[in-house]
Formats: sequence, structure tokens, C-alpha cells
Amino acid sequence: MNLDHYLTLGRSGLRVSPFCLGCMTFGDEWKAVGTHEAESLDVLAAYLDAGGNFLDTANVYTMGHSEAIIGDYFAGSPLVARDRVVIATKFCGNMHPGDPNGGGSGRKAIMHQLEDSLRRLRTDHVDLYWCHFHDPHTPIEETMRTLDDLVTSGKVRYIGLSDTPAWLVVQAQYEAMLRGWNPLCALQIEYSLAQRTVEADLMPMALAHGLGVTPWSPLRAGILSGKYRRDRRPELGTTRVAEESPHLNERNYAIIETLVTVAEELGASPAQVALRWVQDRAGVASTIIGARRKDQLLDNLGALALTLTAEQTGRLDEVSAPTLPFPHEFLGFAANAIRGGETVDGSTGARPEFLPASDEQRW
Repeated sequence: MNLDHYLTLGRSGLRVSPFCLGCMTFGDEWKAVGTHEAESLDVLAAYLDAGGNFLDTANVYTMGHSEAIIGDYFAGSPLVARDRVVIATKFCGNMHPGDPNGGGSGRKAIMHQLEDSLRRLRTDHVDLYWCHFHDPHTPIEETMRTLDDLVTSGKVRYIGLSDTPAWLVVQAQYEAMLRGWNPLCALQIEYSLAQRTVEADLMPMALAHGLGVTPWSPLRAGILSGKYRRDRRPELGTTRVAEESPHLNERNYAIIETLVTVAEELGASPAQVALRWVQDRAGVASTIIGARRKDQLLDNLGALALTLTAEQTGRLDEVSAPTLPFPHEFLGFAANAIRGGETVDGSTGARPEFLPASDEQRW
């Protein structure tokens, strides 16, 4: 698979690259994760040169600078037309402190957030518009009706939800279906070897409702890149991960050990193996990768050339197996009870693992 091996996003005709370029790092306003404009442009150009067509940003990323860098690039680029790429951005984060309607997913807030994003992106439309996270103060039908109006107006092409509970995504999709509004086509969630609890409800829900999943943080804030090991732990206070991340724990060190072993077998980097594992999961359309430097991006793109064997995938699955919330463990026993123990084919009726994607399972 190459970066220009385009996949349709959920039950839509929108074709996107298997790796989406996450642009949260574009701009140095966020010192811990951002990078200066020149390096951001190098990363963007390298991604496009490799055949990528899918960019993900948000109104709040680096205080709007991320959107502005993308907009300035296409406005001044004679090589890549803006219409040749899929630009996704998000609303909900408040860019206007003190203004109660400066953020959120109410009609007034969405309308002005979109206009601000269009101005920074220097375009007349957004290809995919995400609700960044659930706004508990706004009825979901108000959000969905507003998004339908924006699609009808031509300022937005497709819509999706990010970081939203499964039950609310289902409600949003049924509101759209029953009222004749434009439906969601995508779901953005955190998903990685070190974060698999989404397999309880969000991933099965996305498959059932035809939502293309775009995982963020597939390297779990960098801990799956291979730079940290049990015998190579960061000194407290020397890195952002060491100070702020709870992810460097014994469970994840076990995952890292298996990840490194598989990477050595394949002659690949641990990051490449971790990315390949995520992209192979059923329901995943395009994995969001972020890079502060061009060499990081190119290493990540190498994951598309990898093929994990069933045995290697099985080892990674086993070491990273999540503990799922109620009622999932109980339902495994319940299914067995309904079937009266073992079935005629010898199976127990236990809840199946969330399997890697086959070609038939991709939308």
C-alpha cells in the first residue's frame, strides 16, 4: 500500500490517503508540540510529494496558526491546487476567551467558527468538518441541523464527530437519517496498541453505522516510537512525556518490548509497526500521523510498505489486550449460556476479538 492508494471514507465517495497528515504541530505557539513555520511547510510538502491528499487540523491548533499555514501554502503554491487535497478542520474549541458563544457546537458558535476557519485557510469550503468533542450544553439535533445547513450551502462537503461517546454518535446519525439531513461519514478517536478501550463500543458502532475511523495518537503520545524501553526510561523532569504522561507504565513497557521484537524481525522501526497495526484494524480508514520534522514523517510513511504476519499481529494483540467495561465481559458468558455451552463447531460463543481488517471489511 502506498500513500496514493486512496480509500473511501466510511459510506461516502470521499477518497483519502491511508495516512492523514495531522497538522497540530504546525506553528510554534504551542512550545511543547509545535514547530516553526518553515519546518511545517517542509513536512507538508513532503507529504504531498509522496501522494498524500488528506490534512487534519482544527481552529484551536496553535491558536489558529496551523490553519493559516495550510491556507498560505495552497494560496501561494503553483504546484498543488487546493481542490486536489482534502482539508479537514474542527470546531468547538473557544478561540475568544470571555465570549460564551466563542466555542461549542451551538448554531451561532458553529457559524462563526467556520467563517473564521475559512478565512485562515483561505478557501471557500472545508472538505470535512469535525465537531472536535462533545458539547454537553447543546442538543445534538441543533448541531446536526446546523451542519446539514452548511453542507447544503456548499461551505462544507462532509461531516464527522470526534471524541464523542458512542451512544451520542448513534443519536446524531439517527437524527440525520429520520429528518433527511446529511449523515456523518467519519469518526475520529484515539486508537493505538496502548489505547484499545475504544474496541468496546466506539469501533463496533462505527462499523455498524458505516463511519470511517481516523485514529489519532496512534503512537500514544510517542511512547510507541521505540525511544523508551524498560532499560531506557526517561529521567523525571527531562521530557514532556516523563512529566505529564501516565502512559509509561508496566503494561505499556510490555507492549513496547513486543513491538520492538516484531520491528527487529521486519527490519522496521517500532513506530512503523505500531502504525501498521492500527491501519490494519477493521473499520479504520485513515490513520492520523503527526511529525515535527521531515525525517519523522518519512519514517512513519514507511509503515505502508510493511506486512504483519498473522502470528506477529497475534502477539501484538495478546500483549495489548484491553480490559473492557461492563457489560462486555459478562456478554461473553451470556452468549455462551444462550448457546448452551459449546456449539456444534466447537466454539464457546465468547465475544470475538476485534480483528484486523480484511479487504472485504473495508468500505
